[in-house]
Amino acid sequence: MKAILIVPALNEAAVIGDLVRRVPRGAVAEVVVVDNGSTDATAAVAREAGARVVSEPRRGYGAACFAGVGALPSDAGIAVFIDADGSQHPEEIPLVLAPVLAGRADLVLGARRLHGRHPAHAAAGTRLVARFVAWRWRVPISDFGPLRAIRADLLQRLNMRDRASGWPVEMVVKAAVLGARILEVPVSHAPRLAGRSKVSGTLRGTIGAGYGFLSAALRAARDV
Repeated sequence: MKAILIVPALNEAAVIGDLVRRVPRGAVAEVVVVDNGSTDATAAVAREAGARVVSEPRRGYGAACFAGVGALPSDAGIAVFIDADGSQHPEEIPLVLAPVLAGRADLVLGARRLHGRHPAHAAAGTRLVARFVAWRWRVPISDFGPLRAIRADLLQRLNMRDRASGWPVEMVVKAAVLGARILEVPVSHAPRLAGRSKVSGTLRGTIGAGYGFLSAALRAARDV
């Protein structure tokens, strides 16, 4: 089954080239970097490293992911997502791909092992929302990690609408409502290598993100 890696990126020129080059050879058929309106050389660096670059000037994590999905080739069987900031390890892409390739899951989430490297308030907020989603929709999750793999046919059925930070939550909730098989696998997590997170960088941002996640979850359930 052909897997394509989608990497939403905004001003990640300092790290995007290394990330693209570290993707395990043979794990995915192609790396698609979505330049989300960068003002630096993100697009040029990604292209030089071997990625196909798609431009999405409308800002928003979900907007970038949606553009990446729109760029999937017709024969893509799996879409893989990873952040461009260096906080996840591309070497672990095979871990999230394995259950889908084996036919044991339709959506696999990389659950981050935070170990104190993530701000305490951000970790608590993410885990709290994940716990609510796990309880409400009976899915075995503890995190909404950005490293994930999903069957392309399921992704198309989800009719994703969120164009901001609620995209990861919407994907999980809609997949759960449709009865998809969802699994988690543990993955590493490191401090961001580029920039500062607008979501987890401050307590205020984390509270806002938590509210946004819950709102996205409830909207997603109504939208299926």
